[in-house]
Amino acid sequence: MDKNLTMPLTGHVILITGAGGGLGGTAALALARQGAHIVLLDKNIAKLEAVYDRIVDAALPEPAMYPFDLAGASENDYQTLADTLAEKYGSLQGLLHSAVEFSAFEPIALQSTQNWGHTLNVNLNAAFLLCRVLLPVLQKSPHASIVFTSDSRARQGAAYSGAYGVSKIALEGFAGILAEELESSQKIRVNTLIPGPIDSPLRKKTYPAEDKSRLPAMQSLDALYTFLFGAQSIGLTGQCFDAQNFKQPLN
Repeated sequence: MDKNLTMPLTGHVILITGAGGGLGGTAALALARQGAHIVLLDKNIAKLEAVYDRIVDAALPEPAMYPFDLAGASENDYQTLADTLAEKYGSLQGLLHSAVEFSAFEPIALQSTQNWGHTLNVNLNAAFLLCRVLLPVLQKSPHASIVFTSDSRARQGAAYSGAYGVSKIALEGFAGILAEELESSQKIRVNTLIPGPIDSPLRKKTYPAEDKSRLPAMQSLDALYTFLFGAQSIGLTGQCFDAQNFKQPLN
């Protein structure tokens, strides 16, 4: 990358949870291509290193790796994360919650307490804890963006979606509440991204028999990620953006 070329997200620091996953890694690469410095957060160190290498090999801004177990971390661990980011960067311009927990489609009657709690911890409670500790760091930026990842099917209360479906329904509600609370300051926008059917690792797990060749590639989300963290989305908050219906606004 030409260091003399100013990209749209140059100087932006964006934290991505689930950065070792399919969509998280895709977002990390897409935003790094726009000049952003990415903080890669995931519990799987090998996957973190793989995404790190992809970004560095592409001669993009060198990311930072932060191994972190969203489900097992304590409140003190979350606060340490926020303190570390504040000390190193001063401010944060973006938070993408891309981490996801899904075990299997099954009826409520068969859901184990352990699986229920773990799923809600990763998909919902982590979003709350991250926002609570990171809001002061995000508020130090003139404009910042928080993006949550949802699921068009689960949000409809589909049968057998279990804890995963409940977490996505609640996550969108949380996003709406947070967006309204922060709207008056006009500094932090909060939106939800709905990838839709896409050729991702999660899709392979949930629909193993499906013909994935007919689905859009994960890279088809690049423009939407860039839009949600870029200047074009400033002033847009409390909205759900469906990748299947998204059209890049004209400058």
